[in-house]
Amino acid sequence: MFKYQFRWDTVFGSFDFLMSGLQMTLIVSAITLVLAMIFGLIIALFDMSPWRILRWIGITFGEIVRNTPILVQLLWVYYVLPIVFNVRIESLVALIIGLSVYQAAFISEVYRSGIQSVPKGHTEAAQVLGLSPLQSFRRIVLPQAIRMTLPPLASNFVQLIKFSSLGAVISVSEITRRGMELSASNFRPLETFTFIAVVYFFICWPLAMGIRLWERRLQSR
Repeated sequence: MFKYQFRWDTVFGSFDFLMSGLQMTLIVSAITLVLAMIFGLIIALFDMSPWRILRWIGITFGEIVRNTPILVQLLWVYYVLPIVFNVRIESLVALIIGLSVYQAAFISEVYRSGIQSVPKGHTEAAQVLGLSPLQSFRRIVLPQAIRMTLPPLASNFVQLIKFSSLGAVISVSEITRRGMELSASNFRPLETFTFIAVVYFFICWPLAMGIRLWERRLQSR
Protein backbone atom coordinates (compact mmCIF):
# COMPACT_ATOMS: atom_id res chain seq x y z
CA MET A 1 0.00 0.00 0.00
CA PHE A 2 1.32 3.42 -0.98
CA LYS A 3 2.21 5.56 2.02
CA TYR A 4 2.58 9.28 1.49
CA GLN A 5 5.75 10.80 2.92
CA PHE A 6 5.16 14.31 4.21
CA ARG A 7 7.96 16.77 3.45
CA TRP A 8 7.16 20.00 5.26
CA ASP A 9 10.79 21.04 4.91
CA THR A 10 10.14 21.75 1.22
CA VAL A 11 7.61 24.39 2.28
CA PHE A 12 9.51 25.92 5.18
CA GLY A 13 12.63 26.03 3.04
CA SER A 14 10.71 28.42 0.76
CA PHE A 15 9.15 30.40 3.60
CA ASP A 16 10.54 33.78 2.45
CA PHE A 17 9.27 33.12 -1.08
CA LEU A 18 5.74 32.47 0.19
CA MET A 19 5.80 35.40 2.62
CA SER A 20 6.68 37.78 -0.20
CA GLY A 21 3.44 36.60 -1.81
CA LEU A 22 1.57 37.22 1.45
CA GLN A 23 2.95 40.76 1.52
CA MET A 24 1.56 41.32 -1.97
CA THR A 25 -1.79 39.89 -0.85
CA LEU A 26 -2.07 42.34 2.04
CA ILE A 27 -0.94 45.32 -0.05
CA VAL A 28 -3.48 44.56 -2.77
CA SER A 29 -6.23 44.09 -0.17
CA ALA A 30 -5.44 47.40 1.57
CA ILE A 31 -5.31 49.42 -1.67
CA THR A 32 -8.47 47.79 -2.96
CA LEU A 33 -10.36 48.49 0.27
CA VAL A 34 -9.53 52.22 0.13
CA LEU A 35 -10.60 52.48 -3.52
CA ALA A 36 -13.74 50.41 -2.93
CA MET A 37 -14.75 52.62 0.00
CA ILE A 38 -14.42 55.73 -2.17
CA PHE A 39 -16.22 54.27 -5.19
CA GLY A 40 -18.83 52.67 -2.95
CA LEU A 41 -19.74 56.04 -1.42
CA ILE A 42 -20.12 57.54 -4.90
CA ILE A 43 -22.39 54.69 -5.99
CA ALA A 44 -24.46 55.01 -2.80
CA LEU A 45 -24.94 58.74 -3.41
CA PHE A 46 -25.98 57.96 -6.99
CA ASP A 47 -28.51 55.41 -5.67
CA MET A 48 -30.08 58.04 -3.37
CA SER A 49 -29.82 60.94 -5.80
CA PRO A 50 -32.98 62.98 -6.52
CA TRP A 51 -32.01 62.92 -10.21
CA ARG A 52 -33.38 59.91 -12.03
CA ILE A 53 -30.44 59.47 -14.41
CA LEU A 54 -27.94 59.25 -11.53
CA ARG A 55 -30.20 56.81 -9.68
CA TRP A 56 -30.47 54.68 -12.79
CA ILE A 57 -26.67 54.65 -13.24
CA GLY A 58 -26.04 53.70 -9.61
CA ILE A 59 -28.70 50.99 -9.45
CA THR A 60 -27.79 49.50 -12.83
CA PHE A 61 -24.08 49.42 -12.03
CA GLY A 62 -24.68 47.78 -8.66
CA GLU A 63 -27.06 45.14 -10.01
CA ILE A 64 -24.72 44.16 -12.86
CA VAL A 65 -21.65 43.88 -10.65
CA ARG A 66 -23.35 42.12 -7.74
CA ASN A 67 -25.00 39.55 -9.99
CA THR A 68 -22.01 38.44 -12.05
CA PRO A 69 -19.11 36.29 -10.77
CA ILE A 70 -16.03 38.12 -9.52
CA LEU A 71 -13.75 35.78 -11.48
CA VAL A 72 -15.56 36.60 -14.75
CA GLN A 73 -15.29 40.32 -13.97
CA LEU A 74 -11.60 39.99 -13.23
CA LEU A 75 -10.94 38.16 -16.49
CA TRP A 76 -13.04 40.75 -18.33
CA VAL A 77 -10.91 43.58 -16.94
CA TYR A 78 -7.67 41.78 -17.76
CA TYR A 79 -8.53 40.53 -21.25
CA VAL A 80 -11.39 42.68 -22.59
CA LEU A 81 -10.54 46.22 -21.43
CA PRO A 82 -7.19 46.22 -23.28
CA ILE A 83 -9.04 45.27 -26.46
CA VAL A 84 -11.77 47.90 -26.02
CA PHE A 85 -9.45 50.79 -25.12
CA ASN A 86 -6.35 49.57 -26.95
CA VAL A 87 -4.18 49.82 -23.85
CA ARG A 88 -2.02 47.35 -21.95
CA ILE A 89 -3.17 46.61 -18.41
CA GLU A 90 -0.73 44.97 -16.02
CA SER A 91 -2.07 41.98 -14.13
CA LEU A 92 -1.66 43.74 -10.76
CA VAL A 93 -3.59 46.79 -11.99
CA ALA A 94 -6.30 44.55 -13.42
CA LEU A 95 -6.63 42.76 -10.07
CA ILE A 96 -6.94 46.04 -8.16
CA ILE A 97 -9.51 47.41 -10.62
CA GLY A 98 -11.55 44.21 -10.66
CA LEU A 99 -11.63 43.78 -6.88
CA SER A 100 -12.27 47.49 -6.27
CA VAL A 101 -15.26 47.58 -8.60
CA TYR A 102 -16.70 44.35 -7.20
CA GLN A 103 -16.37 45.35 -3.56
CA ALA A 104 -17.57 48.91 -4.26
CA ALA A 105 -20.91 47.50 -5.42
CA PHE A 106 -21.40 45.76 -2.06
CA ILE A 107 -19.94 48.55 0.06
CA SER A 108 -22.38 50.98 -1.58
CA GLU A 109 -25.22 48.99 -0.02
CA VAL A 110 -23.51 49.21 3.36
CA TYR A 111 -23.19 52.98 3.00
CA ARG A 112 -26.77 53.37 1.81
CA SER A 113 -28.20 51.45 4.75
CA GLY A 114 -26.00 53.44 7.14
CA ILE A 115 -27.04 56.80 5.69
CA GLN A 116 -30.71 55.89 5.66
CA SER A 117 -30.52 54.71 9.29
CA VAL A 118 -29.54 58.20 10.52
CA PRO A 119 -32.71 59.75 12.04
CA LYS A 120 -34.23 62.46 9.87
CA GLY A 121 -34.56 64.61 12.95
CA HIS A 122 -30.78 65.07 12.99
CA THR A 123 -30.84 66.46 9.47
CA GLU A 124 -33.79 68.71 10.25
CA ALA A 125 -32.00 70.02 13.36
CA ALA A 126 -28.92 70.81 11.25
CA GLN A 127 -31.07 72.77 8.80
CA VAL A 128 -32.62 74.72 11.68
CA LEU A 129 -29.09 75.67 12.75
CA GLY A 130 -28.52 77.11 9.28
CA LEU A 131 -26.43 74.36 7.73
CA SER A 132 -26.81 73.76 4.00
CA PRO A 133 -27.83 70.27 2.79
CA LEU A 134 -24.21 69.57 1.82
CA GLN A 135 -22.89 70.77 5.20
CA SER A 136 -25.47 68.75 7.14
CA PHE A 137 -24.59 65.66 5.15
CA ARG A 138 -20.84 66.13 5.60
CA ARG A 139 -20.94 67.12 9.29
CA ILE A 140 -23.99 65.30 10.65
CA VAL A 141 -25.12 62.40 8.47
CA LEU A 142 -21.86 61.02 7.08
CA PRO A 143 -19.95 60.76 10.43
CA GLN A 144 -22.84 58.84 12.01
CA ALA A 145 -23.28 56.61 8.97
CA ILE A 146 -19.56 55.76 8.86
CA ARG A 147 -19.54 54.89 12.56
CA MET A 148 -22.42 52.45 12.07
CA THR A 149 -20.89 50.92 8.95
CA LEU A 150 -17.36 50.40 10.24
CA PRO A 151 -17.88 46.73 11.26
CA PRO A 152 -19.38 45.77 7.85
CA LEU A 153 -16.57 47.65 6.13
CA ALA A 154 -14.04 45.72 8.19
CA SER A 155 -15.77 42.49 7.14
CA ASN A 156 -15.24 43.53 3.54
CA PHE A 157 -11.51 43.72 4.25
CA VAL A 158 -11.57 40.06 5.31
CA GLN A 159 -13.41 39.21 2.09
CA LEU A 160 -10.85 41.12 0.06
CA ILE A 161 -7.99 39.15 1.56
CA LYS A 162 -9.65 35.95 0.39
CA PHE A 163 -10.72 37.31 -3.00
CA SER A 164 -7.16 38.48 -3.69
CA SER A 165 -6.26 34.81 -4.24
CA LEU A 166 -8.03 35.11 -7.60
CA GLY A 167 -5.04 37.13 -8.73
CA ALA A 168 -3.29 33.80 -9.21
CA VAL A 169 -5.42 33.27 -12.32
CA ILE A 170 -3.86 36.31 -14.02
CA SER A 171 -0.34 35.72 -12.66
CA VAL A 172 -0.28 38.27 -9.84
CA SER A 173 2.47 37.17 -7.46
CA GLU A 174 0.30 36.95 -4.33
CA ILE A 175 0.61 34.02 -1.96
CA THR A 176 -1.66 31.63 -3.87
CA ARG A 177 0.28 32.22 -7.08
CA ARG A 178 3.53 31.71 -5.17
CA GLY A 179 2.11 28.42 -3.91
CA MET A 180 1.27 27.32 -7.45
CA GLU A 181 4.80 28.10 -8.59
CA LEU A 182 6.34 26.34 -5.59
CA SER A 183 4.11 23.30 -6.04
CA ALA A 184 5.12 23.06 -9.69
CA SER A 185 8.79 22.93 -8.69
CA ASN A 186 8.72 20.73 -5.59
CA PHE A 187 5.74 18.53 -6.58
CA ARG A 188 4.34 18.93 -3.05
CA PRO A 189 0.85 20.43 -3.51
CA LEU A 190 -0.50 18.85 -0.32
CA GLU A 191 2.04 20.51 1.96
CA THR A 192 2.18 23.76 -0.03
CA PHE A 193 -1.53 24.51 -0.24
CA THR A 194 -2.23 23.24 3.26
CA PHE A 195 0.33 25.74 4.54
CA ILE A 196 -1.27 28.53 2.48
CA ALA A 197 -4.75 27.64 3.77
CA VAL A 198 -3.44 27.81 7.34
CA VAL A 199 -1.88 31.21 6.66
CA TYR A 200 -5.19 32.55 5.33
CA PHE A 201 -7.04 31.12 8.32
CA PHE A 202 -4.75 32.69 10.91
CA ILE A 203 -5.09 36.06 9.20
CA CYS A 204 -8.83 36.06 8.51
CA TRP A 205 -10.15 34.27 11.60
CA PRO A 206 -8.77 36.71 14.22
CA LEU A 207 -10.03 39.63 12.11
CA ALA A 208 -13.49 38.07 11.84
CA MET A 209 -13.61 37.43 15.61
CA GLY A 210 -12.48 40.99 16.32
CA ILE A 211 -15.20 42.37 14.06
CA ARG A 212 -17.87 40.34 15.86
CA LEU A 213 -16.72 41.67 19.24
CA TRP A 214 -16.66 45.17 17.81
CA GLU A 215 -20.25 44.83 16.58
CA ARG A 216 -21.40 43.59 19.99
CA ARG A 217 -19.78 46.55 21.73
CA LEU A 218 -21.44 48.99 19.36
CA GLN A 219 -24.83 47.32 19.83
CA SER A 220 -24.49 47.44 23.63
CA ARG A 221 -23.98 51.22 23.67
